[in-house]
Amino acid sequence: MNIGVDAAALGMSNAVVATSNDVNSGYWNPAGLVHLEDNQIALMHSSYFANIANYNYIAFAKPLDDRSAVGISIIRFGVDDILDTTQLIDEQGNVNYDNINLFSAADYGFTFSYARQLPVEGLNYGVNAKVIRRVIGDFASSWGFGLDLGVQFQRNDWQFGVMIRDITTTFNAWAIDEDKLADIQNAIPGENQEAPEGTEITLPKMQIGMSKLFEFNYDYTLRTELDLNIRFAENNDIISTSFASINPALGFEFGYTDIVFLRAGLGNFQNETQIDNTEQLSFQPNFGVGFKYRGIQIDYAFTDIGDQSAALYSNVFSVKLDFSIFR
Repeated sequence: MNIGVDAAALGMSNAVVATSNDVNSGYWNPAGLVHLEDNQIALMHSSYFANIANYNYIAFAKPLDDRSAVGISIIRFGVDDILDTTQLIDEQGNVNYDNINLFSAADYGFTFSYARQLPVEGLNYGVNAKVIRRVIGDFASSWGFGLDLGVQFQRNDWQFGVMIRDITTTFNAWAIDEDKLADIQNAIPGENQEAPEGTEITLPKMQIGMSKLFEFNYDYTLRTELDLNIRFAENNDIISTSFASINPALGFEFGYTDIVFLRAGLGNFQNETQIDNTEQLSFQPNFGVGFKYRGIQIDYAFTDIGDQSAALYSNVFSVKLDFSIFR
């Protein structure tokens, strides 16, 4: 749930919490769903670890009236066709390749979103209810539940946004097949085959954004946004204390006649410890392009240009369809 959706947002280093205003707002800031004028659907695909792991996303959103909207989205991130060789050698010590099975290790996120305009002009809010499902073949599985809260405010060309993820703390409760896990531990002695903890906890995170839109000669626009990603734990972020860590992200989107878009962003600033125990600042530059015509938008993002950070680069594609194309 931390990777992100929509190639347009990833091209801007995820700095979109203040400006997100389409079907993908269910992920970035549900308050942005109130800007929908018609039903929308979005799809995204990206691959990681030399195409071993696949990340897929689909979302749908619709306005309920001129003041509220709803949305639903599904995310799957998984590795498929993993060989289960725990039964390769039978009880007589013979190798039997027919005993090899395939299984998947996958995480699923189901999000239900609701957004509404408040009586104050330009002020909107949105909430997410999330169901998390994690599956490791027949060995272990878990269910989890969490809530998000988002707010957006617009005044003239300025936009502001706040997104609090897992505001109630998200819990994942695991169910483990001890017999199957014992097969793994016996098949590969001495290896780290520990089972997941009985309950996993996801702590709250906050994203604060500020954006301004510049227009040039009617045809050209430049949208800029600065976000602060706040995690309530001490880590390697550029600003880190025992209470919270702050990681900035900066995104740019240059548009021409609302058809062609060029995007760039900087984010994931980390103080990385080197082999000589010195610290070096790393960051993740991203790039993206997009095309929009008659309700169809196709976006591409290339993340971590030049491998500047420890994050893995990826080619990301997404499509968004506005149902107004059928009218």
